[in-house]
Amino acid sequence: MNRYSRTCTATAALALLLAADWAAAASWPALRDTYFAGKQLDAAPFIHISAPARAASGEQVPLAFRIDQPARDDRMKEKRRIVAVSVFVDANPVPLTAVFRFQPDGAPIDIATRIRFDVDSPVHLVAEAADGKLYVAEVMVKASGGCGGSVAGDDPAVLAAAGTMKLALDGPLRRGAVNKARLLVRHPMHTGLQRDLSTNGFRPAFYIDRIAVSYRGKPVLAADTSIGISENPLLEFGFMAEGPGVLEVVLRDNHGATFRQSLDTGG
Repeated sequence: MNRYSRTCTATAALALLLAADWAAAASWPALRDTYFAGKQLDAAPFIHISAPARAASGEQVPLAFRIDQPARDDRMKEKRRIVAVSVFVDANPVPLTAVFRFQPDGAPIDIATRIRFDVDSPVHLVAEAADGKLYVAEVMVKASGGCGGSVAGDDPAVLAAAGTMKLALDGPLRRGAVNKARLLVRHPMHTGLQRDLSTNGFRPAFYIDRIAVSYRGKPVLAADTSIGISENPLLEFGFMAEGPGVLEVVLRDNHGATFRQSLDTGG
């Protein structure tokens, strides 16, 4: 028996606990008090969220966000530079979908990905500035069916390919400017809440939980991810390139395996 086919007892128990907690914590005030107790969250017109008002499926819902950062030479506003963004899908069994962390002197924040929705839900983005202040923005999305449901039995080819990546730039390298990169990952991203069609038990959770990106050996961004990220994850991001070098991505899954992909940007 391989590590992906082991007993689902612990996962089933986790699913029941999540369901109980989910009913109590599906409102934003409850989540805010859980994750940011005693802290002030100010409205943030400088956070721009893009998501469909209604999605055809809750399994693959595009989400993008852009943040207007102060100029790097504007020392008066440097403390407002955003260094982390937490993404919440309020009504999901695990509302905290991802936490992105950025370099204070990095490129403007411009992220695109795909996430899951179990039911219609608000999405809240909480941005943390370098001075510790917190800002929040929200959008409502109608979508459902993305976290539970049924999945077929283990496909050896799918499991063997899990963690393989494609990494590319959106065009030739632009020196001294922001470049956009696109990362595609093959991974089933099992939530732990899906039923196995062959056994009717819960399929064990199996998902990417950490993404780290560097350029020329220096960190660009990192993300802690959870079951709210869709199957075959997508991540689009920007990075500053003073010159040619190697763009590298390191992934980790919740079983402890790590995967690497690099791209030489040439000259």
